[in-house]
Amino acid sequence: MEKLSSPKKTIEIIQKYNFDFQKKFGQNFLIDSHVLEKIIDAANITEDDFVLEIGPGIGTMTQYLSEHAREVMAVEIDHNLIPILKETLAGYDNVEVLNEDILKVDNKERLQKRKIRGDRSKSWQICPIILTTPIIMGLFEKNVPMNSLTVMVQKEVAQRMQAGPGTKDYGALSLAVQFYAEPYIVANVPPNCFMPRPKVGSAVIRLTRYKDMPVKVKNEQLMFSIIRASFNQRRKTLQNGINNSSTLHFSKEQVVDALDKMGLSPKIRGEALSLEQFARLSDLLEG
Repeated sequence: MEKLSSPKKTIEIIQKYNFDFQKKFGQNFLIDSHVLEKIIDAANITEDDFVLEIGPGIGTMTQYLSEHAREVMAVEIDHNLIPILKETLAGYDNVEVLNEDILKVDNKERLQKRKIRGDRSKSWQICPIILTTPIIMGLFEKNVPMNSLTVMVQKEVAQRMQAGPGTKDYGALSLAVQFYAEPYIVANVPPNCFMPRPKVGSAVIRLTRYKDMPVKVKNEQLMFSIIRASFNQRRKTLQNGINNSSTLHFSKEQVVDALDKMGLSPKIRGEALSLEQFARLSDLLEG
């Protein structure tokens, strides 16, 4: 099977199956071989790896992954793409295609079977922004056994994932991602690398899972509730953000006292706190 990383071959396959792009699934297929090769290099895919691919589309990236990894599991939600994938991946014996919703697949159980054999697991994901956060956080929170997650997202979202305290892009997403993994933007990908062309630029970001968590906190759920409350109203002080939250029930005095113990001003905003400081604040408020 000829590689799909050319506009000509992609158009040929799409026309053959009368395929209609579904905006709700974020179907923009890569047609630039240089970008595909850069992703493989950035994800450090080797013949020892088991790779979970989320959203294989017509199989363009899957072909590249299968040539470098020991095994690839490709999960595709759109049933209209399954016949196409059967053709484009016909010559690749190390690929398993599942027509399922990744949010409903028991990835942990399936990947754990590979981990028992001593394999390294990695994940490649390309999906619409509306699904990015729940999928990423779902994989992390369910403790799916993987070494890294390489994701194609809108450029501004990648910047938010990597942002640090005090910057305009820093927020709840930055902290949530950085609690579980170290983010690194691998490459920016312009719209002309896709078919059809998206309206905005994209970026590939690699999230390397921490072997040891960077911070320890008594109650993760409470910490993330405090983080969300702090960024729901960015212009307000952290204490006002917490007080205005419907899910948190701490008095202003409690918040001010905790901040004082941390050596922080009662007028500080959430965007100025690091992950470590949010963990410390959470522990102090929980008591």
